[in-house]
Amino acid sequence: MIVLAGTIGAGKSSLTEMMAKHLGGQAFYESIEDNEVLPLFYANPEQYAFLLQIYFLNKRFESIKQAMKEDNNVLDRSIYEDSLLFHLNADLGRATETEVRVYDELLANMMEELPHAAYKKHPDLLVHIRVSFDTMLERIEKRGRSYEQLSFDPSLYDYYKELNLRYDQWYEEYNESPKIQIDGDRFNFVEDAKAKEAVLKIIEKKLAEIRQEVIV
Repeated sequence: MIVLAGTIGAGKSSLTEMMAKHLGGQAFYESIEDNEVLPLFYANPEQYAFLLQIYFLNKRFESIKQAMKEDNNVLDRSIYEDSLLFHLNADLGRATETEVRVYDELLANMMEELPHAAYKKHPDLLVHIRVSFDTMLERIEKRGRSYEQLSFDPSLYDYYKELNLRYDQWYEEYNESPKIQIDGDRFNFVEDAKAKEAVLKIIEKKLAEIRQEVIV
């Protein structure tokens, strides 16, 4: 089972689809289009940050349990990133100390239960798509979700910039499974067929190394 990670607009959903097809598995996508809380959050982040994160945490826990039941499944964002996202909002004053404590305790309990509930101790591979801040903004604008646009809320600029920065530290500290980082600026796998082929080969090589380590 493979989990993807990366900031908004990094190309997680696109690579999830590509990898699931390539490996013959199932793709599990983050709940966005049918998420009734997300537009509320963008309209009033101070009021809805906690509710949004609990919504996502519940969905991610459910998805990873399902994905771990069979081989070659791919998730476009996992429970392992959840703390990064919520603590950024908390640091921006969008959550109270009580909400942070409740969230942290709930996440700790869920992570403790995950190996029992998901039939596996951890993913087989994490793929982090790293993109520059400029690329992130370009992708957000291109996909056209109104509530994500800087024209909708100029303060999102600082939020997006800090989010992109924190992913670098998060990736360095991630130790739940083998991991690999893809340069999303260098490999525009969404629009370039050659880049797509190159990225799939990079991931296949890493998976082969992991399989070899398991055998040894």
